[in-house]
Amino acid sequence: MRAALARPAEEVAPDLLGAVLTHATPEGTVSITITETEAYSGAADPASHAYRGRTPRNAIMFGPAGHLYVYRSHGLHWCANVVTGADGIASAVLIRAGRVIEGEDLARERRGDKVESPRLARGPGNFCQALGITAEHNGTDLLTDASVALSEGEPVRAALIRVGPRVGVSKAHDWQHRFYLAGDPTVSAYRLSPRAKPSAGA
Repeated sequence: MRAALARPAEEVAPDLLGAVLTHATPEGTVSITITETEAYSGAADPASHAYRGRTPRNAIMFGPAGHLYVYRSHGLHWCANVVTGADGIASAVLIRAGRVIEGEDLARERRGDKVESPRLARGPGNFCQALGITAEHNGTDLLTDASVALSEGEPVRAALIRVGPRVGVSKAHDWQHRFYLAGDPTVSAYRLSPRAKPSAGA
């Protein structure tokens, strides 16, 4: 599976739809099928954390593929990314949303009793909260670690995959690097950043 992840983010992102992220904790295990992703490259992608080069914060993005890159968004929410691409070249796929397939009670305990099932892992911050992912999991090898793991799920038919612009970013927001399952209620709503400007790119 690592070889499949060692490709450009925009190639890996649609293939991660249907894959499963699992986190086993003393409180229980939660597994989530991925339903929405966004691809972020490195130096060629103005919206990428690695656009200006390697830093202590983004070092995980430079590989090897198959590790987890976790960052704090707006000082509020944790966001989980699967590192992709060749070792030494920054590339990652943001996990935007998913469907809880195991441990729903625990996911709801983390998210709130009144949260409806489709919304438990809808949006990158909610995804991490439902799964129990925080900064301590940054750098985790998703293919060998016993507690946080990425696995192949049920195959997704190509006809169900939709492509669109990225959500909420101000730079390169119109790049068609968002991938999601058509009609799935767990997919987050599209939102254009108020600071977004038209850009050239992929």
